[in-house]
Amino acid sequence: MKKTILHATWATVAALSLVACGGGEDASPQGGPPIVVNADGTTNFDSTILATSLSALSLEDLSDAEKTSLAYMREEEKLAHDVYTQLDTAWGGQVKVFGNIAKSEATHTEAVRQLLLRYSLTDPAANLSAGVFANATLQQLYSDLLVQGTPSLVAALQVGAQIEELDIVDIETALETVDNQDIRLVYDNLMKGSRNHLRSFAKTLAQQGAAYTPLYLSQDAYTAIVSAPIER
Repeated sequence: MKKTILHATWATVAALSLVACGGGEDASPQGGPPIVVNADGTTNFDSTILATSLSALSLEDLSDAEKTSLAYMREEEKLAHDVYTQLDTAWGGQVKVFGNIAKSEATHTEAVRQLLLRYSLTDPAANLSAGVFANATLQQLYSDLLVQGTPSLVAALQVGAQIEELDIVDIETALETVDNQDIRLVYDNLMKGSRNHLRSFAKTLAQQGAAYTPLYLSQDAYTAIVSAPIER
């Protein structure tokens, strides 16, 4: 995940406006997104709808930036799953958010894996166990986040918010260079899921009498996301 803190995030605000209007680029060719959004905001990819949506789109040439992005995104989504699984072991007796979102993240990393298969690209996460990453930056981040989330439930929830916030920034950055329709379809829905999950962590933090200060999004962009309703 990128170390540069981004403050210009009007793309996020624009995306929220599109959602409010019922539009956006996340719709599948069948007229609905390939995701299922639960009442608590957890956002899962539906593998059947995703497969149908992808098959309706033509294969396009991949740029080097798109190849790099897919490999990174596959492991970034795996990182979210693996961290939440560990935090659920530590704090799941008090809140359900980690276990619920970990299940969602498993569908997110699988969605990216389907794109790797579609383009016959090497899967960097193939045969890697939980907590193990091919990308050295993500490997270190995994360890750092577990240390950050260990002291208290609030600290763990703040780690969850940090992961989702950073996912949003990374996907926004990737979409600046990705133009293949199938990749954009998956990425747009990954970002919707991250916004929903950020809302879930912010809500759970509020229930604990705590808050979260964004590290990567601007305060305005963060507030716009967590103040908006769950996206369907």
